[in-house]
Amino acid sequence: MQVVAPLVVRAAEEAPNPLVPHPVEIVLSIVVFAILFFLVKKFVVPNFEATYAERTKAIEGGLAAAETKQAEADAKLAELEKQLADARHEAARIREEAREQGAQIVTEMREQAQTEAARIVEHGKAQIEAERQQAVSSLRTEVGSLATGLAGRIVGESLEDDVRQSRVVERFLAELETSQGGAH
Repeated sequence: MQVVAPLVVRAAEEAPNPLVPHPVEIVLSIVVFAILFFLVKKFVVPNFEATYAERTKAIEGGLAAAETKQAEADAKLAELEKQLADARHEAARIREEAREQGAQIVTEMREQAQTEAARIVEHGKAQIEAERQQAVSSLRTEVGSLATGLAGRIVGESLEDDVRQSRVVERFLAELETSQGGAH
């Protein structure tokens, strides 16, 4: 073992330490890093900045467009709500007019019905009066002929003379009416 130890010591003295880099590697690394840094700063970063600016503008433009569209939509909604309110007011006005017209029609129909009823009553009264007059006339004729026949039998003379018969009947009926008028 003793022979191996001096070889390890000698190899350790001759081999560089792997933890400590060579000065050439340090300089070369710094130069490559500087070149890469310069290239990234010169070519890559401006592209990133341009892309970032474009996206920012697109987002801001989209937000502005969205705000504009939202404002337009709000204005349209307000207009539609106003139209809806106007339509509701118009519908209420039309319903009220229809109610008023309905009440007016009912009133007119009642008046027409009352007028028609009055006309029918008047017609009925006139018809009754005409029938009463006809009945009275018929009764007068019949009562007159009965009365003259009876009077002729009582008196014992003929009352065939039309003028005399008519006077007797008229006098009899007048006395009958006055006696009935006084009784009532």
